[in-house]
Amino acid sequence: MRRWALLAVFLMAGCGGAPEPEPAPEPEPEPSAGTIEGLDPSFDRLVPDDAVIEHLAEGFGFTEGPAWVDRDGGFLLFSDIPGNRIVKWEPDGTVSDFLAPVYEGEHEEGRLVGSNGIIVDAGGDIVFTEHFNGRISRVAGDGTRSVVVDAYEGGRLNSPNDLDYHSDGALYFTDPAYGLPSPEAREQDVNGIYRLSPEGELARLAELPGPNGIAFSPDESRLYVADSSTRQWFVYALAEDGTLGEGELLLDASDSEESGSADGLKVDELGNLWATGPGGVWVIRPDGLHLGTIKPNEVPANVAWGGADRRTLYMTARTGLYRIRVNVAGDQ
Repeated sequence: MRRWALLAVFLMAGCGGAPEPEPAPEPEPEPSAGTIEGLDPSFDRLVPDDAVIEHLAEGFGFTEGPAWVDRDGGFLLFSDIPGNRIVKWEPDGTVSDFLAPVYEGEHEEGRLVGSNGIIVDAGGDIVFTEHFNGRISRVAGDGTRSVVVDAYEGGRLNSPNDLDYHSDGALYFTDPAYGLPSPEAREQDVNGIYRLSPEGELARLAELPGPNGIAFSPDESRLYVADSSTRQWFVYALAEDGTLGEGELLLDASDSEESGSADGLKVDELGNLWATGPGGVWVIRPDGLHLGTIKPNEVPANVAWGGADRRTLYMTARTGLYRIRVNVAGDQ
């Protein structure tokens, strides 16, 4: 049928019938919402030449802690910290509140009161850190909210920031003092890196001036931690009992003249770090070589792997949400 219909149109045109319509113009490609800077030839194998940074949503106070959730067709959660809410972004562009408010007490407008890092646990529950509440909480599939951990040796945690699960079920997290309601609220005298065992035992493993983003290497032999105070990234060897060896400096960005600091980070399947730093997302080889930087129009604070194939990098950057497609899948 299709072949005959095409022939009829051809004969009509040849006999003075209606002229064929002109083909529709090719749509203009969307301009990239930022720039991409390669510093090493291996960067081109990770980020394609035609990669485009997309701006997905805007109008937030300060975005942080993104996490991809596979259920219900897949969606992204992220924190709007001064907005005191966890936001849900869906692939069709729908933006809604997943949890609001996070902190229910009185607070000054604009303070960083809400959640920060978010992760999905092995059972599919949403686990997230809380600034003003000084704790880590969980939201189950039925919406029930509960406290995971809120104290160490009898004192409240400072301001849990970011977190990652080990395959044995232990939860590792950082606890700086950035989100304390007031200096008087501080009950831990150091900014620590902690391990919460599957049995609920909390141990302080190490301390840094400003521990922030945290993630395991793919084989879980190493733990990476960003320090926002010094603009440095550290790496720790992980012992069989879950404790950490002495931290070693992986990369120092303290001399960068661009705005932004070492903040949230994730690791890809090859072991490279995708870490927010001065100017954008630094792609860092496991030996500490800076391969290149992805620079959205706003300086990002955290990242997450998303999509069914985990080859989309989502970036929470100040007031907006961004993403980019890359050639490598995330490790988590």
